[in-house]
Amino acid sequence: MKRILFGLFVLPFCAILLTGCLTAPVIPPTGAMFSQFKAPLDIDYQATPVRGKVGTAQTQSILGLVAWGDASARTAAANGGISKIEYADYDYFNVLGVYQRYDTIVYGE
Repeated sequence: MKRILFGLFVLPFCAILLTGCLTAPVIPPTGAMFSQFKAPLDIDYQATPVRGKVGTAQTQSILGLVAWGDASARTAAANGGISKIEYADYDYFNVLGVYQRYDTIVYGE
């Protein structure tokens, strides 16, 4: 009976905890106490111009219990006055899992 309960409750719970929430083409190493990094969201770097406007959008979380914001590419483009997105990056910041911030950064015209 204990094995059945373990299989029904503990294993799925552990599987959920071990899955990554951050998925992107490049995921730099994260620290257990502190993380801050920028990385690309694009996988196609051919003819990527390094010019134009920049727009950002942000989400934040406290203790993983409450989260708010809109880090969509559409919002970042609107914030930067961009009508055509050429490439995108992200910025991730985390302190002990207590406070987290995720920024979407888009570049374009």
